[in-house]
Amino acid sequence: MIQFLLNQTLISEQEIDPNLTVLNYLRNHKQRCGTKEGCASGDCGACTVTLGKVVDGRIRYETINSCLTLVSTLQGKQLITVEDLKQGQQLHPVQQAMVDCHASQCGFCTPGFVMSLFTLQKNSQCWDRHQMEEALSGNLCRCTGYRPIVDAARQACDTPQEDSFSRQQQQVAQRLQALQSDQLQEIARGENRCLLPKTVAQLAEIYQQYPQAKLLAGGTDLSLQITQQYQALPLLIALEQIDELKQCQTGEQEMVLGAGASLTYCYQLLQERIPGFAAILQRFASLQVRNQGTLGGNIANASPIGDASPMLLALNASLILQQGEQQRRLPLAQFFSGYRQTVLQPAEFIRAIVIPNVTGSHHFHAWKVSKRLDDDISAVFAAFNLQIEQEVIVDARVAFGGMAATAKRASACEQQLNGQRFTPATLEKACRALEQDFQPLSDFRASADYRLQVAKNLLRRYYHLLSGDLNVTEVTRYVS
Repeated sequence: MIQFLLNQTLISEQEIDPNLTVLNYLRNHKQRCGTKEGCASGDCGACTVTLGKVVDGRIRYETINSCLTLVSTLQGKQLITVEDLKQGQQLHPVQQAMVDCHASQCGFCTPGFVMSLFTLQKNSQCWDRHQMEEALSGNLCRCTGYRPIVDAARQACDTPQEDSFSRQQQQVAQRLQALQSDQLQEIARGENRCLLPKTVAQLAEIYQQYPQAKLLAGGTDLSLQITQQYQALPLLIALEQIDELKQCQTGEQEMVLGAGASLTYCYQLLQERIPGFAAILQRFASLQVRNQGTLGGNIANASPIGDASPMLLALNASLILQQGEQQRRLPLAQFFSGYRQTVLQPAEFIRAIVIPNVTGSHHFHAWKVSKRLDDDISAVFAAFNLQIEQEVIVDARVAFGGMAATAKRASACEQQLNGQRFTPATLEKACRALEQDFQPLSDFRASADYRLQVAKNLLRRYYHLLSGDLNVTEVTRYVS
């Protein structure tokens, strides 16, 4: 059984299909049709809802895509939809701002925008354009354009008002804490089951019992098998309740990131230590996806266009893998065995990602080439990390995504760099060596020739950045 709050109403569900998305649960089981289905893939934001969870005794609000979120994720949380926002007979201030600024036309996308703005207001102290852009990067509007929506965001954040949620926050936190349990939970309907372990030990034990089960972390990729491919996943093991998998530690020698840590949390942790990594994470999908998606999941799905893997390869990262009570440490470079294939053994899972501190230097930089700035998939992803001593490259780490069947180090390129001064002649030899490292494919995102040329140009860009003569404008701000 799972228990959660639907606004202020306690909901208990036991006989429920664990393949059910929160979107379909709301629309079909609770007749809450304000939450819309647009893409069923987490791209448009029409299905955005807000989850409240207890962090350090207070409620933290996060937006999620309900079309990708399975019902097991709701355990111990508060689910807020657009129907919950009204304040007595009055609109919520965020809704009123949308009206005042004429920010809605056809109205289909409006509930998603309202929930993103509601959560933005809850998480901000005052108006901040960058924070607004991040909050709305996963919401698409095809009617009014964004200027009136931005105006509504400014109005809502400039004049925050107390509402029923702020008045009831302490009471809600106490109610959610009372729903926490150390016992293994389960929901099921028909032949479909989902187990909810609370500790890594429980996970390891039941995964050995059911090695055929699918591990559900954020579900931002796995759920597409349900919503896009119309498959049923008969046995799931949900990792959301395992706090041990979310723990991150920083020491003198290395940084250990729990595989279950959300990309949003990883961004906050990496912003000071490896700012180049954090900057790219801000462009990873949308805020809704980053709130749910995990670093371990992004690695485990072994996508050749996953943004985290090239950066981690350039940072010489390794993985802590666990099977039963046994753990082993494996360099990430040895983890991928083929297109969407890994060396994970049956019932083995990623417990943590380890990044040596020595590699987190100012020489690490990464670039993502895609057709739009936010919420898009890479055509080419490049990550560079050179260790230079006395003007000589002593350790070159160059990695790319979108260039092969897996994220991959450019070994021939690295050989041309190691032991050399980083001069224009060395640069051009290294660029030519990329032709030995990669024979990329052509697809609807880019041609093979384009990918190879972009890869070379990104290496040249890195050279000019380190040389101090890079004078270009980064496209990181929208036109006001």
